[in-house]
Amino acid sequence: MERLSRRSFVKIAGAATGAAALASAPPIARAALGEEEAQPAEATAGVPEEPVVAYVRDARRGEVTVTSGTAEHTYRDRVLVQRLLRASGRKGVS
Repeated sequence: MERLSRRSFVKIAGAATGAAALASAPPIARAALGEEEAQPAEATAGVPEEPVVAYVRDARRGEVTVTSGTAEHTYRDRVLVQRLLRASGRKGVS
């Protein structure tokens, strides 16, 4: 039998505690997984000097590009793409 170190015990206990917390709090878990619907809101501030812009590059592949200033980064995040499409009033990709 493998000896249990203090570090591995803390890792196992932390993972078990996190799983129990998510199981006992479904609304929080849904929000953490991005399943909570976006709510319309009034803007509380003006447009920043250097805004952050996200656009869907390829909806079928789940690609979204985020730009800020001269930086541009593309990610694959199907959940974010679906949320952006729903927020824009478009149907999501099946």
